[in-house]
Parts: sequence; structure tokens; C-alpha cells
Amino acid sequence: MNITIISVGKLKEKYLKQGIEEYSKRLRAYANLNLVEVADEKAPENLSPAQMDEIKNKEGERILAKIPDDTYVITLEIKGKQLSSEQFADELDQLAIHGKSKVAFIIGGSLGLSEAVMKRSNFALSFSKMTLPHQLIRLVLLEQVYRSFRIRRGEPYHK
Repeated sequence: MNITIISVGKLKEKYLKQGIEEYSKRLRAYANLNLVEVADEKAPENLSPAQMDEIKNKEGERILAKIPDDTYVITLEIKGKQLSSEQFADELDQLAIHGKSKVAFIIGGSLGLSEAVMKRSNFALSFSKMTLPHQLIRLVLLEQVYRSFRIRRGEPYHK
């Protein structure tokens, strides 16, 4: 399987970089992994709804430019479907069974995703109803993708 994770913004925190490097290394035994960062827009504190949409649209254009047409897109959204780790593993397994070998996970910026990106999505996934930092979600996503491959292969992994 070819997995791409497209995220908005540059990762700065050393502890997150270390965790992402570790799970990226582990995951490469199971899939081809491509991590793509697109530039984020500067967002002052007090934005109007129109300004928020403008920022999300600019970031969304950058995201969409990185997604090939033949790719199955999973967006990470607060309002997406919540799955257990086993259900997530089943979802990825079903994609592979149905010939969807190119999968892109999309992590938006601090304001979320544009309408255009959400429309391009084939599946909206949520890790929690809580708002989590988009930078932290990269690490959580990589860990869950790695866990799903371990589950699918019946390999041991802590619960």
C-alpha cells in the first residue's frame, strides 16, 4: 500500500518529530510512506468568517495540488466517523482488497479544512470529538496506521 500523509504547516516540536520519525521507520516495513507538508497561511487571532474561509481555501488549494486523481482520500475531521483501532484496520484492509493501493490522509491547519478538500474526501475520520493540535494528530495518525498493519497481520501490539 502507498500511504501519503499531507499536512498543513511545518512541524517544529522536537518531541513530535522524534515520534513521527520512529513510527515512520516502523511503518516502512508494511507500506510505502510519503510525508508531505504544505505551507500554512498566517492567521491573526481575530478573523472574520470570510477571512477564515480565505485562509482555508488557500491551504486547501495547496493540499489538492498534492493529491493524484487515483488516490483514495481520508480527511481527518472533528465531525468525521470515529472508529476503534480494529475497525480502522478493517477499513484499510477493505481498501487494499478493493484495489485502492494509494491512500492519502489529509490533516488541515489550525482552522481546519476547506470545503473543496472535504468534497474531495472519500472518508472523513475523527480521532476524537475533542479539538487536538493538528501537529499532534500527525503522530497519532502514524501510530494508528502502524497499529492497523500489525492488527491486520495478527502481529502482537500492546493494547
